[in-house]
Amino acid sequence: MATPPHRRTEGVTVVPDDTRPAVVIGVDIGTTSTKAVAYDTEGRQLGSHSVGYPLDDPQPGYAEQDPQLILDAVLRSTSMVVAELVEPVAGLSFSSAMHSLIGLDADGNPLTPSVTWADSRSTRQAERLRAVPSGLALHRRTGTPIHPMSPLPKLLWFAEQEPKLFERVAHWVGIKDWVLLRLCEALVVDHSVASATGLMDIHRLEWDSEALTIAGITEEQLPQLVGTTAVLPGLTAQAASVTGLPQRTPVVVGAGDGPLANLGLGAVHPGMVACSIGTSGAMRVMVEQPSVDPLGGVFCYALTEDRWAVGGAINNGGIVLKWAGEALAPDLGEHSEEELVALAARAPAGSGGLIMLPYLHSERAPHWSALPRGAYVGLTHGHRREHLVRAALEGVCQQLALVLASVRAAGNEVREIRAGGGFARSGLWRQILSDVLGLPVSFPAAHEGSSFGAALLGMQALGLIPSIDVAADLVRIEETVHPDPAASATYASLLPLFAELYDALVPTFTSMRRLAPGLPAEPEPSAGPPM
Repeated sequence: MATPPHRRTEGVTVVPDDTRPAVVIGVDIGTTSTKAVAYDTEGRQLGSHSVGYPLDDPQPGYAEQDPQLILDAVLRSTSMVVAELVEPVAGLSFSSAMHSLIGLDADGNPLTPSVTWADSRSTRQAERLRAVPSGLALHRRTGTPIHPMSPLPKLLWFAEQEPKLFERVAHWVGIKDWVLLRLCEALVVDHSVASATGLMDIHRLEWDSEALTIAGITEEQLPQLVGTTAVLPGLTAQAASVTGLPQRTPVVVGAGDGPLANLGLGAVHPGMVACSIGTSGAMRVMVEQPSVDPLGGVFCYALTEDRWAVGGAINNGGIVLKWAGEALAPDLGEHSEEELVALAARAPAGSGGLIMLPYLHSERAPHWSALPRGAYVGLTHGHRREHLVRAALEGVCQQLALVLASVRAAGNEVREIRAGGGFARSGLWRQILSDVLGLPVSFPAAHEGSSFGAALLGMQALGLIPSIDVAADLVRIEETVHPDPAASATYASLLPLFAELYDALVPTFTSMRRLAPGLPAEPEPSAGPPM
C-alpha cells in the first residue's frame, strides 16, 4: 500500500429501489476456507465457491495464518461466483471468524501472521487477567470472556514476549478488517467483530479505556468502529478488476460468523436459540439488549444495535468424532463417520454409565479456561468401543447443555432451538442432542449459515429487504426432533455428574500442566486445532 491506511467511512446513501438488482454475495471468511455465496431476496442460492488455506502451528499452542492467502481466497471465491451469475450484483457483505489479530505497519502491511481464535499461546496472560477482581467486570463490560482466544490476552503476549515487534505495530486489526482495508481502502471494524475483541464496551459501543490501558495500546491503533450495516462506497480499481465487479459495487462491512450463523438459521427473534456443531460447536440466543450472566459464563456479541447473540462456544465438536475414529476404530478407515455413528448406536443412552469429558483441545464455554484435558470416567470391563464412541458424542452434547444452562442463567428465555452444522447429517447425533437438552430441536433445510446471514444483513443495509427479521420466514424447517422420554431422563440424571467432573478435576489439570515440561512430548495430533 503506497499510502498509510485511512478512515474513509462516509459510506453511501442507500435508497430502496425496486429496479436495483436483488442479488447479494455473502462472503464468509472462515478458519479453514473462505466461501462466497450469492443469494436473491427470496433466499435462493444462485452460486457458490469455496477456497481453502492452511492453519499453521509452527510451535505448540500457535494457530496462525498468512493474511495474504486469505485475501487471495476472498478475491478468488468472489470472482468465481460473479462469473457464474447472470444477474447483476447489488453488493458484497462480509462474515468472518472472530477473535483474530494482525499487527500492521504504517502502510497497512502485516508485521505478524493472522493469530486465530484457536491460538493458545496467551494462556498465562489470560489466566493472570482472570485472577484479578477486575477481570469479571471487564468481561461484563466488553462481552468477551477472558480467554486466550480473544485479542486482549494476545496483545499482552506480544507486549511481553515480542516487545520490539509490539512497538513497531501501527495498527492492530482482525482478518476481516484487513481484507476490507485491501478491498476498499477503509480501516474499519464492525461492532460485532469488535465485541469479540475484549476491547470494546458493548453498552457504549466505544473502545474501553481500561482494556486499552491493560493491552498497552491506544484507540488510534485500532480501526474505526462502525455498525454492521455500514456500507463502504465501492472497491479499489484492482479489487474490481480481480473480482469482475464494477468499482462502484457497495460493500457492507457485515459481522462476525457466530451472530450471522443465528441469522442464517433464522434464529433472529428473542428466545430463539441457534446451536451449531461443526468441528467445534456453539449455542447462542438472540436478545435485544447486551447482557452477561453474573458468573461470566456466556459471551455477548453484537449482530446489530438491537440484536445481540448471548451464548458460548465449545472447542470440541465434530473433531471428537474424528478423534474417536482414529483412536478407537482405525480399522473403519478414513471418512468413516457413518460407520462410527452406527457403532455408537449399538450402545444404550448413557453409554452404560460411561462419561466422557470431550476436552481434546482444551475448552471454552462455560468455564473459559485453557486448563482442561479430555477424560473418560466410569470405565469398566464391560465397556466396549461402541460405548466409548457414544460417550464421546454424548459428551459434546452435554457440554452444550452446560452452555444452554449459562444462557438461561443470564436471564434469557429459551423458546425454540434450531440447529445446524455437519453433525446434523447424523440422525443419531440429532436425537442425542434433543435428548440431552430435553427439548425439541428443529433442523432447517441446508443453508450456508454465516454466508447466508451475511447476505441477509447486506440486503437490509442496501434496502433490498425491510429487515433481517424476514430470515425466520425464509429458512424452511426440514425436521423437528423431539426428545425420547426415557433417554432424556437418563441424561438428566447424568448431567450433574458431568458438570461436577470439571471442578473435581481442575487440581489434576493444574498438576498436569506443571508436570508437562518434564514429561515426554505429547503425540502430534493428526489435524490442527478445531475451527
